[in-house]
Amino acid sequence: MTTAHRPLGAAASPEHRARVTWSLLAEPSDAMALHTCRLLGAAEALALVRRATATDLARAIGDTLPRDATEAASPEPAERSRLALERWRRRAEGLDVAAVLADAAERGIRTVVPGEEEWPPRLDDLQESAPHCLWLSGPGHLGALVDPPTLALVGSRASTPYGEDTATSLAAGLAARGGTVVSGGAYGIDAAAHRGALAPEEGATVAVLAGGLDRLYPRGNTTLLREIRDRHLLVGEAPPGTAPTRWRFLARNRLIAALSGAVVVVEANWRSGALNTARHADELSRPVGAVPGPVSSAASAGCHRLVRERGAVLVTDLPEALELMSGIAPGEEPPVQDELDLLEPADRRVLDAVPPRSTASPAHLARETGIDPARVEAAVARLSLLGLVETVGERVRRARR
Repeated sequence: MTTAHRPLGAAASPEHRARVTWSLLAEPSDAMALHTCRLLGAAEALALVRRATATDLARAIGDTLPRDATEAASPEPAERSRLALERWRRRAEGLDVAAVLADAAERGIRTVVPGEEEWPPRLDDLQESAPHCLWLSGPGHLGALVDPPTLALVGSRASTPYGEDTATSLAAGLAARGGTVVSGGAYGIDAAAHRGALAPEEGATVAVLAGGLDRLYPRGNTTLLREIRDRHLLVGEAPPGTAPTRWRFLARNRLIAALSGAVVVVEANWRSGALNTARHADELSRPVGAVPGPVSSAASAGCHRLVRERGAVLVTDLPEALELMSGIAPGEEPPVQDELDLLEPADRRVLDAVPPRSTASPAHLARETGIDPARVEAAVARLSLLGLVETVGERVRRARR
């Protein structure tokens, strides 16, 4: 799942550089920045910011402006545009994008933007909230890593041994089948999922971090995150030097959901941040699963809440997680219908009448089932083709399987 990347020092297109610049100017949750770039293009939006007045910006992007969570009620588009310009221009003061990229390259951190080969199409499902760019560290190719089958395993930091064992088992099972596990690199369930995915050689894991990739967080998981970086991939929306904060964690959760084919919450308390990831998955039409726990366990109250209130699918083992994603285990053929489901009622009655450990004549089967002898012989022929019975001379017995 690794491939060659654009050299870290290679010249970027104007659009690429503009998008990287926007990731330095605006928070991931800055709806105005995302809306402006989506409407005008990152390069044109950046040029407008450098020279525009608030009135110019409001006129350029229209009257329908998305609400930023940090803004007070401000019905006037010009006022909202003024606030946006102020916060972007504050960060632009003294900003040297070339120096940031050069420092990132020295640390083995690269960038990818929409439209480039490594950009995962799944992220486009985020639409208005799709990130300006992503910062990546590791040999893995992001687009290839998150191709199906990809499962997000998330949950509480304050996990129990039960939850950690479940996360490890699910992750290791998926990785052994060549799948990718996506999680957030945090303590508890996230760490257990990453460790499980690292155990086999066949699979991979992606850690989506809330801060800059030069600041591995939490520090207690530094060894784990370095192993993920060395073998697979670390992903971040925030540029190097950015500290992880609560709002960045919440914004990060939408990326975990979007990069995955399904999300399973392994263990979560009533107000766990993992429920936020599940909500994003639901909004993106990603299947959501939840692992049940003891009814007395507060650590599983959030999982039970998802099942009861949000219609999450109960997941107890790997086959159920695979079914949640696609219904087909990676590398396996689609499951066939059970042979017994193919039988006509008469065939099923004849099969039931064949003794389990001895033989019977067709005449005996006809008397036992009350079915016409000719239909019994036809049923025996069909059962033989399905490998369910064998004929020995003029008698019938169960096939030895």
